[in-house]
Amino acid sequence: MLNPLQPSPAILCKLASIAVHADEYLLTAQSHQYDLDALIPLLTDADVLTWLAAMTEAGMAPVKRSAAPKKSKRK
Repeated sequence: MLNPLQPSPAILCKLASIAVHADEYLLTAQSHQYDLDALIPLLTDADVLTWLAAMTEAGMAPVKRSAAPKKSKRK
């Protein structure tokens, strides 16, 4: 079983790439389409998704809004 607190060097490299490309795309004046193009395969990478699922299961990552149970509407 994957220990999310001890990710492999490969996962750490992918997470670092996500952080750098997200920063470049969202927070710098030199934003480039390349950064978005690089983010998509990283965010759908099997290793990253497995690690993120383990972090979420451990309560250490936010639950995606699209995956959260729907709230009942009160009147």
